[in-house]
Amino acid sequence: MTRGVTTELAVLDASELTDDPELEVRFAASAHQIMADLVSGGAALGWVEPPSRDEVGDLLGQVVSAVRAGDAALRAAYLDGQLVGWGYWLRYARPTHRPHADLEKIAVDAAVHGRGVGRALATALIADAREAGIEVLTLDARGDNINALYLYRSLGFTEYGRLPDFVAVGERRYDKVFYMLDFRRQG
Repeated sequence: MTRGVTTELAVLDASELTDDPELEVRFAASAHQIMADLVSGGAALGWVEPPSRDEVGDLLGQVVSAVRAGDAALRAAYLDGQLVGWGYWLRYARPTHRPHADLEKIAVDAAVHGRGVGRALATALIADAREAGIEVLTLDARGDNINALYLYRSLGFTEYGRLPDFVAVGERRYDKVFYMLDFRRQG
């Protein structure tokens, strides 16, 4: 970023991404690159090895299908026309859990960490959940992901549980931390 030049962050929803076939193809390729780079750097995103392009494409296809069914929200953050982050939540499938959803992933390009991209994505996804009538939005994070845990607490999430040494990455073990945002308790 050049000093004195303002950059604008745009957070698009799934319909904005899928309405433009060219943007949708570029999104899938860029989303894969962000995930692969983050996982290569040790990020806690559910993979030990970087996911293949097909794995990320399949994941995105499942999320977009769930969005179309009213069971998910997908957001993508663009800075100066470049994808710099994305995330989604999915409604729980079990009938007794349908009023609730899980914020499954927020992935932000390491080059823009600390610039508010994760906060913008999380804020948009929280608003989408509220609008969809979700009662409780949950998430889990690896216990050493201090910046993410701070972000979630600052957005009103509270910890409701922890599994010590549950996440295995080779010989290393990390806590799995559970957070929730209960919209029923908010005015």
